[in-house]
Amino acid sequence: MLSQGRAAVFEEPIGPAGVRIRERPRTRPSQGAVAVAVRAASINHLDLWLAHGAQRITPPRVIAADGVGIVHESGDPAWKPGDEVVIFPTLCDWECEWCRAGENVRCPHFGVLGEHSDGTACELIHVDARNVFRKPAGLTWEEAAAFPLTFLTAWRMLNTRAQLRADETVLVIGAGAGVAVAAIQIAKHIGARVFVTSRSEAKRARALELGAEAAFDSAGFSKAVRAATTDGVDVVFEHVGPATLDESMRSLAMGGRIVTCGSTSGVKAEITMPRLFFRHASLLGSTMGNASEFEALLKAIDRGLRPVVDSVYPLDEVQAALTRLDAAEQFGKVVLTI
Repeated sequence: MLSQGRAAVFEEPIGPAGVRIRERPRTRPSQGAVAVAVRAASINHLDLWLAHGAQRITPPRVIAADGVGIVHESGDPAWKPGDEVVIFPTLCDWECEWCRAGENVRCPHFGVLGEHSDGTACELIHVDARNVFRKPAGLTWEEAAAFPLTFLTAWRMLNTRAQLRADETVLVIGAGAGVAVAAIQIAKHIGARVFVTSRSEAKRARALELGAEAAFDSAGFSKAVRAATTDGVDVVFEHVGPATLDESMRSLAMGGRIVTCGSTSGVKAEITMPRLFFRHASLLGSTMGNASEFEALLKAIDRGLRPVVDSVYPLDEVQAALTRLDAAEQFGKVVLTI
């Protein structure tokens, strides 16, 4: 992946101020690659961790995994200039045994766009043609930039890993985060009963508007969850980690599953083991998703699944966009227009 033109570049691990607009030279795409003129990109907590120096990445690095735009030039006959496309943010080599089996996330060269390569917060990006898909026609540019990483992550977590069913209950931790908002919508799309937690009364109210059955304060939520569901929930959707994991385990029904993709409150957590084995619980990890899961997600979007855009900033105001994310003020995705 090669980001070009004006770009938001992580240069110094001092927080949002360490991401600056820089000009990068433009080149033509190689054979098998596509040059995409980016119309919109969105940012994630991954970009914040990069800016704060929590990721072991040596700057400079163009940020952002999510991008949508128009094919500017193509080195692959499947795409032509003018095609409206969205970028699949999982990096892989496409040739190993895992990729050939459709398991891109298990590729030995697995990575995330904007973390392990330059990202989408730029005017022009060269990507492997296999990382390009048709933009959903029913979405605006900003909406189309808001779904790839978070919706793909949540889709795999709930469908592939947790195997959530329509007759089950799910508890989404930390409503308001992009991946949590995606999880609420995907769980409703599946047909499950959805419950959420948040420290923010306003975010709890927004989650109820999205279709959550009940919303609980993040402090000691397990008692309220168990009271609302009799025996607890079938699935807990986790992305916070140490600050909530014990309460999440207490919220599980017998044979329930916790599926997690993140640890925004820290990287180490304690587990009360009897809660795990006496209740026949499962603890499942998940990261990103495969190309086939991205295709399934695109079909669900065509059937009405729609991402939530919290706010929109021009590329030049990337520091302000990151600051909003850093303050945890958002509900849904923070988008950059380019």
